[in-house]
Amino acid sequence: MAGRVEGKVCIVTGGAMGLGESDCRLLAREGGKVIVADIADEKGKALAAEIGAEYYHLDVTKEANWVTFLAHVKDRYGKLNVLVNNAGIVIPGTVETCTEDQWRAVNAVSTDATFYGMKHAIPLMRESGEPCSIVNMSSIAGIVGVPYVFAYAAAKGAIRLMSKAAAVHCAQNGDKIRVNSIHPGGIVTPMTQAVGKQVAEAIAKDPRNKPSVRGTTPGEPDDIGYMVLYLASDESKYTNGAEMIVDNTVTSMEGIVP
Repeated sequence: MAGRVEGKVCIVTGGAMGLGESDCRLLAREGGKVIVADIADEKGKALAAEIGAEYYHLDVTKEANWVTFLAHVKDRYGKLNVLVNNAGIVIPGTVETCTEDQWRAVNAVSTDATFYGMKHAIPLMRESGEPCSIVNMSSIAGIVGVPYVFAYAAAKGAIRLMSKAAAVHCAQNGDKIRVNSIHPGGIVTPMTQAVGKQVAEAIAKDPRNKPSVRGTTPGEPDDIGYMVLYLASDESKYTNGAEMIVDNTVTSMEGIVP
């Protein structure tokens, strides 16, 4: 079906590469007016130019930046229909090895930014009176225990319930705004490849450690991008407050080991 998000104004944070890049490409291909929001300026600008989108330099960790950014969106586009809170970072570390700086860095990009994005996007979306969608990128680490990315797991778990709380808030207020979270499994991106090597090294150094997840067929960014596209479109008009797990059975069968 062509034009699945035709005319919708769509923001994707962390949109310059990885999952965000896939989201931007698919939304633009299906008629969305895409804003690639990132701090990776060179890659973000190149992607925006290629797909006919706008690039905006956005440090998602500061609330004031969101206020300025969404004022720009309102001035330029007059509305906002879709917000994909995709920006995130991973720093390996267990509950014992995670430092305060690592904890705060991971949660600033994931938890804080998702909060700021929803808080300031909802009023702008409400003004449009059109069906709108917020898609928050969580992880299977927000569903099950993944010990070697402790701060990341905590942040993604928070995003899962923040999404549900915001969905109920909007529904109770009669807003045409849906809020859902996506929980990817092992998707091959530059970030996961880099972190995977670091986690493997940590496991090898400590004989007490065991791998958290059995080997599974890795996914591709578009496997998540198509879920984003579905949630961004009006096809998902009855999908609200849901956690969409996209992991090829990792959390469903014996993928997780003690």
